[in-house]
Amino acid sequence: MCGIAGYVGSAEIPSTRRSDCLRLMRRRGPDAAAERHFVRPDGRHVHMLHSRLSIIDLDERANQPFPFASTWLILNGELYNYVELRDALRAEGHVFTTQSDTEVLAQALHAKGCAVLDRCEGMWAFAGYDERDGTMRLSRDRFGEKPLYLYRDASGLYFGSEVKFIVALLGRRLDVDVDHVYRYLVNGYKALYKTDRTFFKGLSELPPATVLVLDGEGGIEEHRYWTPTVAIDEDMSYEEAVRGARERLIRSVELRLRADVPIAFCMSGGVDSNTLISIAKNVFGYDVHGFTIANSDARYDEQELVEYAARELHIRHTSVPVQTHDFLGRLRTLVRQHDAPVYTITYYAQWLLVGLVADAGYRISVSGSAADELFSGYYDHFLAHLYEVRTRPPVHAAALAAWQEHVRPFVRNPYLSDPDLFVKHPDMRDHIYLNADDFASYLYEPWGEPFAETSYAPDLLRNRMLNELFHEGVPIILHEDDLNSMYYSVENRSPFLDRSLFDFCYRIPTQHLIRDGRAKAVLRDSMRGIVPDQILDNRRKVGFNAPIHSFLDVADPAVRAELLADSPVFEHVKRDRIEQLISKPQLPNSESKFLFNFVCTKVFLEEFG
Repeated sequence: MCGIAGYVGSAEIPSTRRSDCLRLMRRRGPDAAAERHFVRPDGRHVHMLHSRLSIIDLDERANQPFPFASTWLILNGELYNYVELRDALRAEGHVFTTQSDTEVLAQALHAKGCAVLDRCEGMWAFAGYDERDGTMRLSRDRFGEKPLYLYRDASGLYFGSEVKFIVALLGRRLDVDVDHVYRYLVNGYKALYKTDRTFFKGLSELPPATVLVLDGEGGIEEHRYWTPTVAIDEDMSYEEAVRGARERLIRSVELRLRADVPIAFCMSGGVDSNTLISIAKNVFGYDVHGFTIANSDARYDEQELVEYAARELHIRHTSVPVQTHDFLGRLRTLVRQHDAPVYTITYYAQWLLVGLVADAGYRISVSGSAADELFSGYYDHFLAHLYEVRTRPPVHAAALAAWQEHVRPFVRNPYLSDPDLFVKHPDMRDHIYLNADDFASYLYEPWGEPFAETSYAPDLLRNRMLNELFHEGVPIILHEDDLNSMYYSVENRSPFLDRSLFDFCYRIPTQHLIRDGRAKAVLRDSMRGIVPDQILDNRRKVGFNAPIHSFLDVADPAVRAELLADSPVFEHVKRDRIEQLISKPQLPNSESKFLFNFVCTKVFLEEFG
């Protein structure tokens, strides 16, 4: 994991700006920092900047920008199957001078071009410059685990792992995109990656699974090297699904245990994180150290299950309570780090957790992100499943009875309490932008944006899962995971985001995903004998949730005064409505989330507006 930044254009970036950028990149890469400046035959300038967090081959010989033949590479991320790719290249006569994945990628790109990316398993954002023809290639991994921001002005193209790197190279601030701020306030975080807009005008992200080529003659071409496909194998038995998932999960974890530094694991009481921890411990004998953030809200507390799993697996475990002291001050620090509002209060808590991981001396943390989007797991997935089996009365009746017994007691969203929601209204998505019209009324300007989703599959459940994976929940998780971990110079790895695992999961018949009122049925049964049964058989879905009142005492006059103090946010949001909101003794979940979003927006506009 590292930081990258650069520029291709007619101007030479002053050395003071480049130095400022490298200084800001230090958190992403504290072990080494360097830059290269090239002048192309057409007179245009190329700048490449890199800061290194050493994970594989800790020797300085693997520092970047990394040269090979006529090419230079800067890479943020990890190529997990670099060993297999290196062996294949050696068989073709290639000779390597390091043990790094960076050199493997550099040689592979030089020999085979970007077509080799289809064979790469990993997470990355890279820039590769070829001195032979002046071509610059930018690329991002297929799931978008590693960020790469882009900004174009009249002189050329800037790129960077974080917004602040581009700002440093530009030498000026970017203008806030108020429309995107409204999107965040009204529709919430799930709307943010349904558009190519960001919180700053003119700033975009290179899409996942994409290569952007800037040729030596000034041409720009963008193409995808991978497209997700759904190819359901209706003949696949449940047993085959379980066996195939088990094999691919074990292989994915094996690849992501490759490192020359120790690895920590983020741990909850759920099946996702415990799948990864149990494979590492019970299959590969890894000395696992799990880290948990303890929830002060009893409704979401999983401490008993976490402690049970730690005992059963005989692993080291560290738990830390959520720190509520100086919440507003800490939140301001986090907003500055993110160059954006924090998307959910969960990631404030996760930021604290990664700090604990770093303090314990770890440079890598492993998380269970995206299991729900591969195997099913959210409460609306049950209703989509009921819709899918509606034409098979015995199956539907059994699924409905299981939902009423095992799922309904835990559902909080009012829309999702109706098991026939999608049977009656298959296009209904009001549960996703919950209370959006009410939140829009807080704004002075009229604003509204209807829900939209991409069509990936005719299957309602699978289509929802893929939209969550590529446009709604997972992009948010990856964005926050990256910035939170990089604040502490820690790399985050997500084994569920594995190409082979994805391809297999989207071949599994939909009917296998939910069984007997259990989401992630295939995942749970694939882990029998590896994960403790009590974890696998726990039906309750928790995750880290907490009302904002757990962090912010709005009854405190000083806190209240700070929230209502003069601020750029009140050029957009009605102060009297916020005053009414914070005067309520209790807030439903949707209003608690809105208040958190308001507080983040207030801080963001004060810092960047």
